[in-house]
Amino acid sequence: MRFSPALAALLGATLAEAQFLISELSFGYAGRISPADNPGHIPNFVVSGQPSIPEILSSKVILTPVAPGNARGAIWSEQPLRHSNWIVDVDFRASGPERAGGNLNIWLARDGKNLGTKSVYNAGRFEGLVLVIDSHGGQGGMLRGFLNDGSTDYSQHHNVDKLAFGHCQYSYRNLGRPSQVKMRQTANSFRVQIDGKTCFETSRVSLPAGYHVGISASTPDSPDSFEIFKMVVMSDKSSHDVDAGTNNNNNENKESKDSGNDANGNAGGSQFAYTSRQQQQPGSNKNQRSDDGWEEIADENADIFQTSKAQFQDLHNRLQGTNHQLASVYRSVSRHHQMDEQRHAEVKELFASLQSKLALLDQLAAFQQRIVALENEVRNMNSELHQKIAANERAVHGALRTHHMSLTQRVTESMPGHGRLIAVIVGTQVVLVAAYVLYKRKKANSPKKYL
Repeated sequence: MRFSPALAALLGATLAEAQFLISELSFGYAGRISPADNPGHIPNFVVSGQPSIPEILSSKVILTPVAPGNARGAIWSEQPLRHSNWIVDVDFRASGPERAGGNLNIWLARDGKNLGTKSVYNAGRFEGLVLVIDSHGGQGGMLRGFLNDGSTDYSQHHNVDKLAFGHCQYSYRNLGRPSQVKMRQTANSFRVQIDGKTCFETSRVSLPAGYHVGISASTPDSPDSFEIFKMVVMSDKSSHDVDAGTNNNNNENKESKDSGNDANGNAGGSQFAYTSRQQQQPGSNKNQRSDDGWEEIADENADIFQTSKAQFQDLHNRLQGTNHQLASVYRSVSRHHQMDEQRHAEVKELFASLQSKLALLDQLAAFQQRIVALENEVRNMNSELHQKIAANERAVHGALRTHHMSLTQRVTESMPGHGRLIAVIVGTQVVLVAAYVLYKRKKANSPKKYL
């Protein structure tokens, strides 16, 4: 089977861009930070804080709370980063009142556990790199990078801000979403990105292996709350390959030392397959290093092996190299098998959780049907209640109308007529007038008496 040049280039680029997750230096990549069987704990990391330990939830770590102020929190890896090419990806969120403040520090330092909850301003003579995110500059926020080889005491320096080797403006507070900071070191450059955009890049920075990865945050009296959602560390080589390379280098040094004592073996022209780069002669190019880190013995002409000892030594070297490579392949296969088993278990757990959620959805559908039935029942009850209220209202109106009519009729019948009343009044007046006239006449006809 023949591949086209374009397909070969695509496959080469895909293999070159392949990244391996370093699980012992990462958390939050599987959607859960604290394991279910050990809540409040992050495997392979040390969490510290003042005046209290940061709160570890299932999906995030609250390094500094919204209250009280003057708080510090830190997360440091227990194991160092042993890779030369790597990617560190951190998702964080900062929120607080309008005039609050604080700073977030992303570290790659040699003595990470000794730094603890310190920030760049009081770190002292640390060795490594730190990215600082704070409100420096008064323009909403800034991301800056600092380097130190252990010779500069940052806690005693009169102006730490001038020591930054790269920076960019970034408004990070109260965004309502996580922000992503990504550091990437390759053989040719060091780059810092935030939210997918390049902040700064340089070819003059290259950190050696052996540094610890950590995150720290500190706040003043009016604090910001810094929340960490994940920290993922990846490399172009797996941790197993790096460990195998380290062991091979140790074996190479030992074998090279032993081979130096055998002058006949060196005169025969054969060399051990696993020699370190420091011990190779400047002009030696017989052995070539393969992509997986092993040195391949170059093909030799059979005429150069004049003695049986030289032939045996060459055969021994090649068999030993084959044995080491087979062992490496076996370890890689075992490693991938364990990863597959772990991923299979994770997929099973995801399916189990998905099934439980689907069961909840079925229950939700039944509950929705019950709600619809209850709604219809309430609607019918409401209509019946309105009908009964209307009927009762009409009945009450009819009863009141009948009662009012009967009462009016009774009052009308029992009330005397106006004619009679007028006759009585007029008669009474006539009688009084007649009585008065008779009285006056009687008084006028009566004899007067004189004294």
